[in-house]
Amino acid sequence: MPAQGPAGGSDADVIVVGAGPGGSSAAYHLARCGVDVLLVEKAEFPREKVCGDGLTPRAVHQLVRMGIDTSAAGWVRNRGLRFVSGRHRVELDWPEGPRFPGYGLTRTRMDFDELLARQAVLAGARLLTGTRVTEPVLDHGGRVVGVRALAGPERRPVTFGAQVVVAADGGPARLALCLGLERRRDRPVGTAIRRYYRSPARHRDPYLESWLDLRRRQDGCILPGYGWVFPLGDGRVNVGLGVLNNARTGSFDIRTMLTEWLARTPAEWGLREENAAGPVRGAALPMGFNRVPHYRAGMLLVGDCGGMVNPCNGEGIAYAMESGELAAEVIVQALARPSGPGREQAFQRYPRELHHRHGRYYRLATGFASLMARPAFTRLVTHEVIRSPAAMGLMVRVLSNLVDGSSPDLADRLVNLAIRTVPVRTPRDRSLSPPR
Repeated sequence: MPAQGPAGGSDADVIVVGAGPGGSSAAYHLARCGVDVLLVEKAEFPREKVCGDGLTPRAVHQLVRMGIDTSAAGWVRNRGLRFVSGRHRVELDWPEGPRFPGYGLTRTRMDFDELLARQAVLAGARLLTGTRVTEPVLDHGGRVVGVRALAGPERRPVTFGAQVVVAADGGPARLALCLGLERRRDRPVGTAIRRYYRSPARHRDPYLESWLDLRRRQDGCILPGYGWVFPLGDGRVNVGLGVLNNARTGSFDIRTMLTEWLARTPAEWGLREENAAGPVRGAALPMGFNRVPHYRAGMLLVGDCGGMVNPCNGEGIAYAMESGELAAEVIVQALARPSGPGREQAFQRYPRELHHRHGRYYRLATGFASLMARPAFTRLVTHEVIRSPAAMGLMVRVLSNLVDGSSPDLADRLVNLAIRTVPVRTPRDRSLSPPR
């Protein structure tokens, strides 16, 4: 897609940094409301991102809200999840409710992100690619009023001004760090690696497959995480591992784990070196709101830069898109007010609403992740719980956060009740001085 937008630093109402799912979602919903929004992306499309390429019904819901036709070519539907542990396996269809559909999708990030960015442009956003944002621009009071960037292959310095900035720049969170927003060490972080393989035997599997019994070679300890085989429908599968980093688990070589796990898969699947369709790539997974507050001094954090990956299953796309839509809603309401205390009060709704929606669930999920780091609990799940389809079905609802508050389903009502009992406090911005 050709770059669109100002070439020398002209202003916009809102600048969104990063054209991943969260940034494109924010830009789309802002543009739909008539806001002049500039979406700035460091790469040129198409571009790769490390991801499992699997989309749960929660993510599908957000795609539909962006006007994406999920029945069009390029989207591959799946019915649910297949869990494997040793000799045990269970297939579970996605639960269908009033809010979430009963199907998931796969699509590679090579064109997924570009499709969402194009949808934002169709809604009225301006897209500028090949432009790496380096830092926020602050006024004399320490408020963010724009960004500085290096544009094009010649890395030409440019400055863009705006009334508010949305940081959707991923896990490294360069802009958040510039404002002193450090990662919380008490929240989980995962590591994921993935590789594409040519697999005619598996590329049209109707289920996303998860292997739960990931073992460390030196002691046979089952680690908190899972291996996946996600069908892409084009002759390939996305294969990878996601593991929580926890002091209880000790050290491990995740690339060696991937090699050893793939050796356990049936030879007819083709998940061997000679069928590899690309290199092994990895990334960190910032989880459970591990960077807060999500609003400070004219800048909102969206998606991975705000640590919004689900600690239970490593899903980040759905939460990035949800936070992008919420950020847009808050910004539209704030910009409708005169600059001053009233507008600032409107912006403060963003972190409060995020924690109202997800704070209790993420605290519950963080607790589950901590339990999964205990070998006894992990053995219980991988040896006993997997034997019960009913228990696994309930676990799918909880771990994938597919509980629908408006559903009359008894399981949803029980899980909602459990989540509401989890105590949580909305983090407050206690900074005593403006960022430097």
